[in-house]
Amino acid sequence: MPPQLQNGLSFSAKVIQGTLDSLPPAVRAFVESSVGLCEPDRVHICDGSEGENQQLLGHMEAEGMIKRLRKLDNCWLALTDPGDVARIESKTVIITQEQRDTVPIPKTGLSQLGRWMSEEDFEKAFKARFPGCMKGRTMYVIPFSMGPLGSPLSKIGIELTDSPYVVTSMRIMTRMGTAVLEALGDGEFVKCLHSVGCPLPLKKPLVNNWPCNPELTLIAHLPDRREIISFGSGYGGNSLLGKKCFALRMASRLAKEEGWLAEHMLILGITNPKGQKKYFAAAFPSACGKTNLAMMNPSLPGWKIECVGDDIAWMKFDQQGNLRAINPENGFFGVAPGTSVKTNPNAIETIQKNTIFTNVAETSDGGIYWEGIDQPLAPGIRITSWKNKEWTPQDGETCAHPNSRFCTPASQCPIIDPAWESPEGVPIEGIIFGGRRPTGVPLVYEALSWQHGVFVGAAMRSEATAAAEHRGKVIMHDPFAMRPFFGYNFGKYLAHWLSMAQRPAAKLPKIFHVNWFRKDKEGKFLWPGFGENSRVLEWMFNRIAGEAGAKLTPIGYVPEEGGLNLTGLGDINTKELFHISKEFWEKEAEDIQKYLEEQVNADLPHEVQREVLALKQRISQM
Repeated sequence: MPPQLQNGLSFSAKVIQGTLDSLPPAVRAFVESSVGLCEPDRVHICDGSEGENQQLLGHMEAEGMIKRLRKLDNCWLALTDPGDVARIESKTVIITQEQRDTVPIPKTGLSQLGRWMSEEDFEKAFKARFPGCMKGRTMYVIPFSMGPLGSPLSKIGIELTDSPYVVTSMRIMTRMGTAVLEALGDGEFVKCLHSVGCPLPLKKPLVNNWPCNPELTLIAHLPDRREIISFGSGYGGNSLLGKKCFALRMASRLAKEEGWLAEHMLILGITNPKGQKKYFAAAFPSACGKTNLAMMNPSLPGWKIECVGDDIAWMKFDQQGNLRAINPENGFFGVAPGTSVKTNPNAIETIQKNTIFTNVAETSDGGIYWEGIDQPLAPGIRITSWKNKEWTPQDGETCAHPNSRFCTPASQCPIIDPAWESPEGVPIEGIIFGGRRPTGVPLVYEALSWQHGVFVGAAMRSEATAAAEHRGKVIMHDPFAMRPFFGYNFGKYLAHWLSMAQRPAAKLPKIFHVNWFRKDKEGKFLWPGFGENSRVLEWMFNRIAGEAGAKLTPIGYVPEEGGLNLTGLGDINTKELFHISKEFWEKEAEDIQKYLEEQVNADLPHEVQREVLALKQRISQM
């Protein structure tokens, strides 16, 4: 700590908005100790108001960090340093006393289910980064709620950051401001400390006026201390610490301790023509159409879909045994490329105002552009790429970064569910797993039981995409679509899911698996997808209601002959769409068994082992 402290603050740090006295004692102590460590020039306690938001946006515009998009209403474009564009799994760690608390010990090699760092190594890394890291900058104090304020399912965090981009983005993505401090009182909160790692004066010039320190980036979670500590990156989930860091890694650990589930799942409500409604939660890896499904316009007449959330679900059984879910977020942080009026008209409508775009291309008339936007340009309109250079389709590289994003308020979505902020959450009756599987996996199947459904989640695999850090179209294991986000040992996570079946009076949702991406021998998709996926949801809806027939197969129940409503769809090769090849599934079962035995090893619950063996047995009898 610096020697000259006055009320815990060094003389050089001036409080420019709010007062320290307005902070609950534990929050004030966190702020004061962090000021002593990071040595900012100024402290700004965020109130979450529109006036504050406009002031910060104007400040960033003046600094050249963001640009106003004049074609849209209160929309902004940030272009980052090309060294700071995505989540960095190799630099994202969880710190616990024992390695096995964070990840199972694999039979060979490194764990693919998270990264552990020892407390000693973290202390060294922390001391090498944080002292004096905010010199010359303003420290912003962001009080935020994950989930509707006052909901029994919500949690509160305090993020300290030296990035105004983080403040304006967190205002969209969480409930943020003075009301959170009032709700917190003396309650518990998660401490989130973030710095871009660029004290002033700068040692080297910024790229795109974007402060970051990629060489020293580290995103650390200390679940025992309820702390998230991030350094060096100003982008996305590395810096908006309410996102994956809190909503999944920290929350999944809290959920284990407190008896609930924190999951990488969209939540949607679907209403049939009779006015009956059911809610589903669905887990897909990235680039498998999660946001598109959450905001789908169904093609089936009389059916309606409404969006509760597109990315995270926090779920807990209530006293009546219903699994209740909230979306802990307040906005959508969606991948821009591929979003169009055809693929997701509701997302396009949502992002027309009050949105921060990052690393998309800009049109010369002040609009936005990216691969797959499917909007013709007016004559004479030029495009500037995310690298801030004139761009034409002949350039041989994309105009928008594959992981470019829109950060937009959920309340603007035209099909937002009326109950999306309901404090008690919505009742989940179906859970859907899915992935991008070009061969072998049918369009939809239903798990045989809760235990089998947990195994289906554990066995999830998907084709890697360009947005991930992996090259080529390899089929990757991504259990529960949580592989980069587990907050603790995956074997214990499976045991936690299995334990839900022991809850008194628990009404366990049915579990399904979908695959919109199966191809024929010519490489063409067998299923049209998008709005037609409502036909699959209809079958699941009716299965839950006990009104749809199914055929038993070795992998689960599939729709019986004629069980899927294909009216008006033309020629669909259902035989190939639902074909279950013995040869394919023998290999699939072997691959899953090998992965679970090698990666989860001694922590694999025996119930999951039994499910693997039962699957192999059923396939052998085909």
